[in-house]
Amino acid sequence: QVQVVESGGRVVQAGGSLRLSCTASGLTFDRYTMGWFRQAPGQEREGVSCTNWSGGLTDYSYSVEGRFTISRDNAKNTLYLQMTNLKPEDSARYYCAVGNDPYYFGGYCKTADFGHWGQGTEVTVSS
Repeated sequence: QVQVVESGGRVVQAGGSLRLSCTASGLTFDRYTMGWFRQAPGQEREGVSCTNWSGGLTDYSYSVEGRFTISRDNAKNTLYLQMTNLKPEDSARYYCAVGNDPYYFGGYCKTADFGHWGQGTEVTVSS
């Protein structure tokens, strides 16, 4: 059974930094694309950043490119999202997800390509 657990969310001031972590178990982690998504109240879930099985390919949404960095440690079955220069509009619940198909990387973060989701971790950026 695949389990996905996010951590690291908290309240941070605008301009600050935060690192989210995600551990996944019950799968061969280094075969799968991994992604970060977020959802603010009243809004649809959106893709933030994704990376292929090796970490060599990445994609970022326009709103976070240049401020967020996705990375993974396959030896630890862990995905990270380093967030810098945070803005109030980054406030949301952040979810980690596992790609549906081994080795497939669609080039951008589409929720339909991801099947296993964590419960999320809350990020609040105060102005």
